[in-house]
Amino acid sequence: MDQKKEIETLDRQYIAGTYKRFDLVLSKGQGSLAEDESGKTYIDLGAGIAVNTFGYCDPIWIEAVTKQLSTLQHTSNLYYTAPCARLAEALCQRTGFRKVFFSNSGAEANECAIKAARKYMHDRYPGVRQTILTLKNSFHGRTIATLAATGQEGFHQHFGPFPAGFDYVDADDTDATLARMAKPDVGAIFIELVQGEGGLYVLPKAFVTAIYDYCRAHDILLLVDEVQTGNGRTGTLYAYEQFGIQPDILSTAKGLAGGLPLGATLFGEKTADVLCAGDHGSTFGGNPVAAAGALSILERLDETLLGQVREKSEFILSELSCAKGVRSVSGLGLMLGIEPERPAAEIIAGCQARGVLCLTAKQKIRLLPALNIPDALLKQAITVLKEELAK
Repeated sequence: MDQKKEIETLDRQYIAGTYKRFDLVLSKGQGSLAEDESGKTYIDLGAGIAVNTFGYCDPIWIEAVTKQLSTLQHTSNLYYTAPCARLAEALCQRTGFRKVFFSNSGAEANECAIKAARKYMHDRYPGVRQTILTLKNSFHGRTIATLAATGQEGFHQHFGPFPAGFDYVDADDTDATLARMAKPDVGAIFIELVQGEGGLYVLPKAFVTAIYDYCRAHDILLLVDEVQTGNGRTGTLYAYEQFGIQPDILSTAKGLAGGLPLGATLFGEKTADVLCAGDHGSTFGGNPVAAAGALSILERLDETLLGQVREKSEFILSELSCAKGVRSVSGLGLMLGIEPERPAAEIIAGCQARGVLCLTAKQKIRLLPALNIPDALLKQAITVLKEELAK
């Protein structure tokens, strides 16, 4: 049995069958190039689903992580550590938020956001405000609470009963959303500014502005899920900056630590002190190795790099928006979705055979390359994608 077959057999035998994997065993990578067990290389336009911010095995990231790994790999949150404290400081100084809670994933960051919002509602409006609104077609995670918050009926099968206290509104119906927000039970609204799993749909700015203004006028919390849109992915440090708003709570993860598991929930002025000792916790959250990796990422997400993200985005849009076989292109920055005329799976398979890795989001092809993907590799990959789209 060759190595590929052996690995796939072991996977099917011993790993829960929750993933529909591509027929590909990746063995190593460098920058935006991945390599399979046979030595074939691929230009990766997925970056581990927006996780590998600077691609595979980034040398600056490796140095930061390795140094911390050889110094102190874990302590628990019973003790202070410098990487955790410095990362929280850097996030707050870059964003204007007041405090941070660290966890291990986007779903956990969203769970924390939900808990904090509920405690705020309980403390200020006991027995009255008990509902958090989310948007239809949203996705907030795979835990029971974040599934309940997800506004897609397809995710609400098999695992009920789900926690109460969520209701769903249409992202493109401002009047209906404001009318629902006016009901006395509503205390928060939780949104993604770009719905990733929902098909790379960018919320209309007028809609976002309207709900933001209503939240401010009526002490309703605005929660923004930036698990995927955050950490430079959309061309600004966080996507909310492009909408002229300041959320009360922001959640993020994925690219924050460049390949290590780390989630963060950021709290604004109104919510900074909602969670007190014992209200929430995490054994691994803020792990010093993950925090050191995140610091090395955050320090390099400066305006020069973000400007390059926007330039790369403009290149992709110019190449694909009117290309043969393309119905539409949506998204922000390097979080883009291409709606093809042919089935996305066929195009992705064709690209993979030619050494380019892409992802899907519903019926769309999803592009989430490393933020620093070299222009030559990006051009080569987009050329292949265009040719596959045109077939």
